[in-house]
Amino acid sequence: MTIQTYLNFDGRCDEALAYYKKTLGAEVKLLMRFKDNPQPPQEGHAPDPAYAEKVMHSEFTVGDTTIMATDGYAKSDMKFEGFQLAYSMKSDADAKKAFDALADGGEVSQPLAETFFATSFGMLADRFGVRWMIMVPRPT
Repeated sequence: MTIQTYLNFDGRCDEALAYYKKTLGAEVKLLMRFKDNPQPPQEGHAPDPAYAEKVMHSEFTVGDTTIMATDGYAKSDMKFEGFQLAYSMKSDADAKKAFDALADGGEVSQPLAETFFATSFGMLADRFGVRWMIMVPRPT
């Protein structure tokens, strides 16, 4: 069994995918748009026809992790609350690069610094509001 993260960007998924490609080297593995859905929508779930080009479903990888994402139906004020994505890096230099890139346009809640459990650890919300913990765990 696998549990995966599924992010709803509420109409900004293409922008988010481009951002994660640039900042984290993400690789988009799958992208389906609403116009490509071969199945008729269920009652009450039909997207606005202007939404045809929006992302119905996507999968992208960051490191060894697959993350799924969508535009959703852009009918609500989605917020990324109650969770964080923890990204363990191999080096302090990699952590700094990722942290600084994600912090651009975002909000740092804990600057990247050495802790008792990591040579680098920091927390932030990126420009989309996705919360991240960037770390380089201490060798055990």
